[in-house]
Amino acid sequence: MKKISFIALFIWQASSYACPTCERQQPKLLRGILHGQGPDSSWDYVIVWSIAVVTLITLYFSVKWLMKPGEKNKNHIKYSILKHD
Repeated sequence: MKKISFIALFIWQASSYACPTCERQQPKLLRGILHGQGPDSSWDYVIVWSIAVVTLITLYFSVKWLMKPGEKNKNHIKYSILKHD
């Protein structure tokens, strides 16, 4: 329940940032959230969503390989620093 109320509070707070002038220029979906001119075309949405997908994929693999790198080769450069004597 705390998580839902936190998300609702965040959305409510984020929607209070846009001024009335900017709010009129935005499409219904983004009204009250962003400042400035709204998207010029539908391609703007495609660009933003594709960047979001690439960012999420990058984040996933970064965390995955940070947690379990999977390097087992004894000649790997990390073993020149990490010597288990």
